[in-house]
Amino acid sequence: MLDLAARWLLGVVFVSAALPKIIAPAAFAKIVYGYGLVPPELINAVAIVLPHVEMVAGTALAAGVLIRPAVRVLFGLLILFISATSINWIRGHVFDCGCFSVIGQTTHTTPAVILARDIALVLIVVFVGRFQGRRQWVLPGNRSGRAGITAGHRG
Repeated sequence: MLDLAARWLLGVVFVSAALPKIIAPAAFAKIVYGYGLVPPELINAVAIVLPHVEMVAGTALAAGVLIRPAVRVLFGLLILFISATSINWIRGHVFDCGCFSVIGQTTHTTPAVILARDIALVLIVVFVGRFQGRRQWVLPGNRSGRAGITAGHRG
């Protein structure tokens, strides 16, 4: 049951983080630019692709489909986010993380809070990835290509 709660928590976090970025890609591109880490010619591509990756991985994890690949993707994204935040914090650069809002955000979360949150999410992702018990509410594919909700399947 703890695995299910962790998967749903991660799914909600990453889907809710992705939605504002998908809705307002130009605003998110400005935030990506503000990090000062992405070459200018790649900013738009990152601003368009990254939120969709977050959305797909978060949805897959919550739905119980492709759990291990979703865990790997989310782990990689979190390491990327932690690295980008750390680099800018070390630089002394004040920036909008763009984590959950890209339009009309009036307050800036401190890098320490962002890093603490992302490290906590990494720990949850690692728990889900290393979970060895019986998974509940997963959508396994079978040989016919159809999927069904199954309690107790290991994903």
